[in-house]
Amino acid sequence: MPDPGDAGSARRIGITDAAAELLDELVARHGPVMFHQSGGCCDGSSPMCYLRGEFRVGAADVLLGELPGQTPFWMSADQFDYWRHTHLTVDVVAGRGSGFSLEAPEGVRFLIRSRLLTDAEVEQLDADPPRTGAQLSGDPQS
Repeated sequence: MPDPGDAGSARRIGITDAAAELLDELVARHGPVMFHQSGGCCDGSSPMCYLRGEFRVGAADVLLGELPGQTPFWMSADQFDYWRHTHLTVDVVAGRGSGFSLEAPEGVRFLIRSRLLTDAEVEQLDADPPRTGAQLSGDPQS
């Protein structure tokens, strides 16, 4: 279910039970994965699930947080500017999305549901801004 978002545990990213179940299946089948949401064309506004390291994270990409299985969720800086005041929840629905995302052969696609952050959540999250690809030591893919 989507995160309720109380001020004591503000997060930018969450996942529904159904999407978490699919994520577990994908990790079991393929190994560690990551998400990236670019906002570009070709389903770019949908979260894309890749084998970890298959998609090169850029220096300006923003790490919103981790989903189950230590799965990082990255977003392009332009998209983050647009979505910075929202809590995003990864969900899954029937239907094909992009052929680039790992779930595509399953006949389902990941999508984002959103809600506005509360004032308390914004304050807490602004006090600890997300890291970017440029700020991470080592390989940002991990």
